[in-house]
Amino acid sequence: MLTTSAYALVATDLDGTLLRPDDTVSARSRAALGLAADSGARHLIVTGRPVPGIRALLADLAYTGLVVCGQGTQLYDADAGRLLRSVALDREAADTALGKIEAEVGAVFAAVDQDGVDGVTLIEAGYRMPNPTLPAQRVGSREALWERPVIKVLVRHPELGDDALAAVARGAVGDLATVTMAGPGTVELAPRGVDKGTGLAAAAELLGIGAERTVAFGDMPNDLPMFAGSGLRVAMGNAHPELRAAADEVTLSNAEDGVAVVLERLFGTGGRGGQDSRLQFGLDQGG
Repeated sequence: MLTTSAYALVATDLDGTLLRPDDTVSARSRAALGLAADSGARHLIVTGRPVPGIRALLADLAYTGLVVCGQGTQLYDADAGRLLRSVALDREAADTALGKIEAEVGAVFAAVDQDGVDGVTLIEAGYRMPNPTLPAQRVGSREALWERPVIKVLVRHPELGDDALAAVARGAVGDLATVTMAGPGTVELAPRGVDKGTGLAAAAELLGIGAERTVAFGDMPNDLPMFAGSGLRVAMGNAHPELRAAADEVTLSNAEDGVAVVLERLFGTGGRGGQDSRLQFGLDQGG
């Protein structure tokens, strides 16, 4: 189906982006996504959450398309309820990476997202989930984290902030894993060379949509690779400074339905999605 906009794919992060602070998608955002769909555009969720952590949301949205999950490690077909692709993190490499980080900054607390559509999030003693609404199971030892294949590791430090911990982790881990910061209290280790950008590229190829026809929305540094593969890059008003610096424009915050604001402009009456049509939410407003 041909779109009436310059953009045929709407790629949205979830936490801090499409989701409001209470973990819901507003009526306005739903309606704006409907405008995009009516124009022939596809919605692609690109999230750090693993498949089990988004099933309820997908059902609530009546979402039946492809989903990029787990920082790009999983490509999920929501309609069929199956994984089309999954990349596991080498568990020995992950354990070694944690040891290298601890050699630099002292003890850290870790969690893992297991592989598979029914994988569980496991947390070791001392780890605090950044989003308490997501389910997790506590284990008695770090060794228990590695009992089944995992797609990524989440790391927290009792004192260091996210930016500092991510910087140390990148230097310490080297080629063992891809290090990213996905949100407050969420520094993660994923398989080397796997990120939201590779996940977006795989999904877009299946959909037959080029990067230049993709508009991407995000809020954290883990969205930078997704921005690199998109024609229009939109940072939320609550976005991390690194993402704001890489954006073509900055919209309102997730609490203010910033995604909807842009989609209404691009796909609403008279909207043609051209990059000349950007309004006051651009880089001149602090982006």
